[in-house]
Amino acid sequence: MNLCLDDDSIAPMLILALRGAGHDVRTPAEAGLSGASDSVHFRRAVLERRTILTRNYEDFEDLHNLIIDAGGGHPGVLIIRRDNPERRNMKPHDVVRALGKLKRVGVPIADQCDELNHWQ
Repeated sequence: MNLCLDDDSIAPMLILALRGAGHDVRTPAEAGLSGASDSVHFRRAVLERRTILTRNYEDFEDLHNLIIDAGGGHPGVLIIRRDNPERRNMKPHDVVRALGKLKRVGVPIADQCDELNHWQ
């Protein structure tokens, strides 16, 4: 899967796990977008036809809704929710496994905003 990470999802272990599983991952630093606004990250993901992977569900859900309501489209938003208690948070291998499940089942990702936590 072609993925674009935002500043909230750039954990080095996650990046290594994703790349190790064969995903094409673009980080904010690689795109020259470290510290940029969420709308700038989303725009880059759309232009590069990459699904955005984020922990920032509020902003990206709003951006998804704006694009869809305006009649546009995007390659998809995949959200990693933080849980309480923290020990239940998705680990890098959980994220990789969830992406694999999405792919195997054939769940459409384009123009969607989905939580990966449901696919653990």
